[in-house]
This record gives sequence, structure tokens and C-alpha cells, in this order.
Amino acid sequence: MKIRTSRARLVAPLFLRPALGAFAVVTACAAHAQQADASAPVQLAQNLRAPSLAETVVTATRTPQPLSDLVADVTVLDRETIETSGATGLADVLARVPGIEISRNGGPGTTTSVFLRGAESRFTAVYIDGVRMDSQSTGGAAWESIPLALIDRIEVLRGPAGAVYGSDAMGGVVQIFTKRGERGIAPYVGVGIGSHGTYKAEAGVSGASGTIDYAFGIAREQSKGFNARTTATANPDRDGYESTSANARVGLQINATHRLEGTLLVNDMESGYDTSPVNDDRNLHKLHALGLNWQAQWTTAYKTRLQITDSRDKYETKPSIYLSDTHLRGYLFQNEWRQGAHLLTAALERREDNLENAPIDRTRSQDAIALGYGYSAGGHTLQANVRHDSDSEFGGKGTGSLAYGYAFAPRWRATASVGTAFRAPTLYHRFSEYGTGSLNPESSRNVEVGLRWAEGSSSFSATAYRNRVQDLITFGAPGPCPSTFGCYTNTARAEYKGVTLAGSYRVGAVQLRGSMDFQRPRDLDTGKQLRRRATRHATFGADTQVAGWTVGTEVQASGRRFDNDANTLTLGGYTLVNLYASTRIARDFTLVARIDNLVDKHYETARTYATPGRVAYVGVKWAPQ
Repeated sequence: MKIRTSRARLVAPLFLRPALGAFAVVTACAAHAQQADASAPVQLAQNLRAPSLAETVVTATRTPQPLSDLVADVTVLDRETIETSGATGLADVLARVPGIEISRNGGPGTTTSVFLRGAESRFTAVYIDGVRMDSQSTGGAAWESIPLALIDRIEVLRGPAGAVYGSDAMGGVVQIFTKRGERGIAPYVGVGIGSHGTYKAEAGVSGASGTIDYAFGIAREQSKGFNARTTATANPDRDGYESTSANARVGLQINATHRLEGTLLVNDMESGYDTSPVNDDRNLHKLHALGLNWQAQWTTAYKTRLQITDSRDKYETKPSIYLSDTHLRGYLFQNEWRQGAHLLTAALERREDNLENAPIDRTRSQDAIALGYGYSAGGHTLQANVRHDSDSEFGGKGTGSLAYGYAFAPRWRATASVGTAFRAPTLYHRFSEYGTGSLNPESSRNVEVGLRWAEGSSSFSATAYRNRVQDLITFGAPGPCPSTFGCYTNTARAEYKGVTLAGSYRVGAVQLRGSMDFQRPRDLDTGKQLRRRATRHATFGADTQVAGWTVGTEVQASGRRFDNDANTLTLGGYTLVNLYASTRIARDFTLVARIDNLVDKHYETARTYATPGRVAYVGVKWAPQ
């Protein structure tokens, strides 16, 4: 794989220049803090971080794994990271993760796309407490309607995982977890206000007593917003949003080896957008994610998990009438057998998809069997997975992956992997007036290598990858469908190729972190850059403590993108500087403050759609210690 080093030399200074001034402020503050008390330990809040070596993640193989045994490329965001970010939406937090870009058609609550390693938004499989979220009309999760306030932890897996998760995981997987109750009672209440008439409120309680643990939460957000369109033909009104969400997670430890758990997350959102000079167009979005799990440890070596899930993504608009209602039902029976350094897994899974989008009212199913083998000993890690999915519409599809990691020196680890994945056409792709019943699944083949180093709070990683997609579904010319406007076809091929560099390093009392992505998401037939994705993007950050405050800065930079396949409509590059601070103002009260887009940069992630200028947010949270 060729990465043009000349480009790297030109781009890095461009990204770093806005960051240097911000970093200098934090570094100066750190020096002042050290002079004030050189012997005091400094507790640093890392806004985005790789998981610690002792941390356990589940996304890579669908089973708990310590990072020391992990071959996959994973980032973890915990609750402290999310709260400190002060971000409005889930996508805004993910935009600070290596390998991720976002685009949005206006403000919060409007259509949002997440590009993981340059792959289409529908190529990222999304789960909430193990419940699969998807739309069978547009394809992919409705990122704008997943409530950030109720999320406790996020795991981001970069790279295809079709051999583990089946359809959709061609670019990666995002697992979202809500809070789980721990012993005692832990209530909380939080409120916040921000620019554009933004208001947030949240409350909840979690705890555990005896064999029962629980966590409940509710959140409300609303904003007057700003005009979503930049064109003169659009309605100049303010396009705000309102969101109400709630979650519940209740577990019952039947005995030492058996546990039952139920999870629920719901959200009801209304947001504004513009399609004409006179209409006050509104999005109405509802979702729910419901799951029931039974985990059993039959012997010291063998355990099982039985899971039943149900999710819904309902989208409609007014005053124009449009309705798309996706309903997913899932069943998973997973088996794990551990013996020394060996782990064997076997899973049976069924997924049922239903779409109501007049005149469509269709259902399909996928039945799958998946096998996995993992080995970790003596610095060597091996992970192999195979899976076969049988779709009621197009038949069978097999996927596989093989990954190897070697700790060749203390704190150093090299990895290599290959894998295949696929995405089944949505029911809308097949059966709408633009649909083609003979569409094939989109399929991909990925190869990647990585190098990682970690010591204490410092780390570095470099990952190079190439992911090629065949039978990419695009909107083409009229012909095989009833519409005279155009039809969905399997005529395209794409390649997502690039290098991701990420790291963190402590300098005195300052924790530095950053990532840079050099990528080439392109259409293999035309050689053109895929729309709304840059060839270079980066994030940098620094934080420290000053007089009881955690203060920090972050910089987000993106190169030029295009808003059409022909690469004739340009979206300019941009650099954003954000500042944040938090402190405990009383024993049980925490204050969080944030300024985004400090220099009030004008930019667009989707042509003719506005983005926020300089915005501020201040919040207070009560949580007894």
C-alpha cells in the first residue's frame, strides 16, 4: 500500500498550526499547576482514549476479552469521556474517534451519516445493549435519534466483522451500553443550558441489593436551533429539535452461575428541516431497543448466552406525508468453551426484518451459524472465525476472518488480519418503486496490519488497511424497476484504503492525545473520491488540572471533500478548536463548561446545509458520592 509521504509532510503542519496555540495555553496552565504543588498527584481526564491493558472489551469477538489478547483495532469511550465532551449528539462524540468522519444535513436531529474508515454509513453495525439497530429503508442506524445522555460506554471496532456479526459489519461495529447497577444506591440529576436556546435535563438512579441490580434514566433535550439551509429558496426559520428518552436495565442473579437481564431504551425526537421557502418541515423519529438475556455458566469451562431482542426505527415527516417503519427481531444462542489458552465459540442466530413504507409491507429473515477459535499464550494471539448466513430472499452467504498478533517485545505488539463481510440489500432497495428484486448483497474483502505500543498512560498505534467492496448498491439509470427516474443497481465497486495513526503521551502534567487518518475512499470504476469523505482528517487534544479544574482543548481538522460522485461540488476543508473545563463545585456537584468552534469557523459537511458557529454549553450534575 502506498501512502504518499509528501502529502503527509504538507498536511501535518496545516492541522497542527491551530492546535499549537491551544496546546500552549494548556501547557502553560500545567506549568502553573506544578509550581503550585509539585508533589500533588495529577488526575488527568482523557477525553478520548484507547482502553487500558487491563480493560475488558466485548465487541471484537462478541465475548469478553482483555486488551492484552485483542488483535482488533478498538477504541473505548467511557461515561466520563462522554460527559466531559459536552457534545450534543452521539455522532459528535464519535467524530473525535480515530477513523471516523460525520456529515449532517443541518443541526442536531437531522439526518446524520457516520463514515468508519471511509465506508458508507450503512456499513457500520450498531448495537444498543446487544440489540441490533437498523433501517430497512435507508440502511444503517439512525444516529441522530440515539440519545447520548443515557449512554454509559461505547466500543468502536474498526474493520469488517462479518464473520462475527453477519450482515452490515463491512466497515466496523459500534456497541453502545447503558449503565448497569452496582451495590448501593446512586441517584443523579443534571441540567444544562447552551447556545441556540439549548436546554438539557436528566435524572436517574442505579443500584443493587441482594440478587437484583437496576439502572433507570430519563433525559429531555430541546433547542431552538438555527436555520438548517444556506440557500435563498429555503425557509429561513430556526430549525430546532426536541428529544425525550428513557432507559431501564434490570438484572437478576438467580444463583452463582445463572443471570437474567432485561434492557430497554426508547427515544422520541422531533426536529426541523427545510425543503421549501414556506413549509416548516418536521422530522418525527421514534426508536426503541428491547433485550432479554439469560447467561449460564454450566461448568468452569463452558457457558452459554440466550438473547431475544426487538428494535424499531420509525421515521415520518410533516406536513408532507412520508412514513418508514422498520421492525427487527433477533434471537441469539451463543456457546463459549475455554480451556487454558484456547477459546471455542459457536452461535446460532436468527434475524427477522420488517419494513412498512407504503406500498411496501415486507418481511425477510436471516438464519446463521457462526464458529470461532481463539488462542493466546506466550505473546502469540490467534483469532479465526467463520459464519454462514441464509437469507430468505437471496440465499446463502459465507464470511470468514483470520487475525494474528505477536507481542515481540515488552509493550510492543504487531497484528495482521484478513476478513470478508457483506451487507444484504434493504427491503426498500428491493421492493420500492426504485427497487430491483435481483440485487445481490454488497460484499467486501479486507486486509490490514497494525503496530501498537503502550506504557502507562502513553500509547501509540499505526494501522494500515485496504477494504475492497464489490456489488456496491448505487442509484442508477431507469431500466430494471418501475420508476422512470432511476433504479438501484449493483454496478459499482469501491476501495477504502488508508493509514490511521493514534497516540497519547504525558508531558509533565499534561496529557496529549491525537489521531491522523490518511485515506483514499474511491470509486474503483471512475477513480473519483467518494462523496462527503476527506482524504485526510485528524483530531488533537490536551488536558490537565489547574486549581481543582480539569481544563482541556481539542482540535478537529478535515481536508477537502466533494458533495457529488463527479467530484465537481467541493466542500472546503476546515479546522475547529474546542475548549472544555470541569470541576467539583461542592461535594456532590460537578460543573461542566464547553465552547465549540471557538474561532467561529464557517464550514459544511453537506452542501447547502448549515453547521453551528461558535456555541457554548454549561451544565451542573448532582451525584452523591
